[in-house]
Amino acid sequence: MTDYDTYGTSTHTASELVRLVTGHLDVVFTERESDYRGVYHLAQGTYGRIEIQPNAIPGDDGQDDPYAPEHSSVRVLLLTDTPAPEPTLHTRLGTIQGLVHLSRESW
Repeated sequence: MTDYDTYGTSTHTASELVRLVTGHLDVVFTERESDYRGVYHLAQGTYGRIEIQPNAIPGDDGQDDPYAPEHSSVRVLLLTDTPAPEPTLHTRLGTIQGLVHLSRESW
């Protein structure tokens, strides 16, 4: 089973959140660019896959669209993908001021 968690913040920019998460988890992010998602940051390692990206992504009509429309008030998203429940990851992310756990799905 894989756990997918979504966190969000309107307090930090994507680059600020990358710096904070790097300090809390000792992971290394690489910047990626996608036609669909725009610029996002990816880390893979002990905790699984962690992505940080703006909620506003480039739309087909030249306007930005929310990546997570159900959380449209959130500026930046942090997405995790772990092969099993990872309580240490969630505990450490929970210590980042302004970062809120929004949802969890398990498949």
